[in-house]
Amino acid sequence: MADQDPELQAIRAARLAQLQKQSGGSSNAPGGGASEQEAAEKRKQEDEMRRDLLATVLDSSARERLSRISLVNPSLSKQMESILLRMAQSGQLRSRVSEEQLIGLLEQAEAAQAKAAPKTTISYQRRKVYDDDDDDFDI
Repeated sequence: MADQDPELQAIRAARLAQLQKQSGGSSNAPGGGASEQEAAEKRKQEDEMRRDLLATVLDSSARERLSRISLVNPSLSKQMESILLRMAQSGQLRSRVSEEQLIGLLEQAEAAQAKAAPKTTISYQRRKVYDDDDDDFDI
C-alpha cells in the first residue's frame, strides 16, 4: 500500500471516515426539528466530502466542464460524479482525470443510454391541398 498514489490513499481515507461516520450516526432517535437539522448537516457534509474527492480526482479543466454540465443537466452531472467516485474508490483511476478523458466517459454514458432507450423520431405529414387564398383579389 506504500507504493500507491498519495491522492488515492487520501480518497480511501476520506471514504473510510465517511463510512465510519455513517455507521456510527445511523442510530439516531426520532425527533422533531433536531433530526431535520442533523439530516441537513449530514447532507452538507456529504456534499462537501464529494466535492473534495472530485477535486482530487479531476484536473481543473475537467472540473470546470463538469460544473458547466451540472448547470445544464444536473442529473447527468450527478451520474458522472458517481461514476468517477466509484472508479476512484475501486482503484481504476491511476492519475487525475483530464477533460478529454471526461469527454470520453460522457460519450460512453451517452452510448449506453442510447442503447437502453430507442431514439424517438418525429415525422411531419403535410397537407397536399392547394390553398388559393393568395390568388383572390378583393378590391
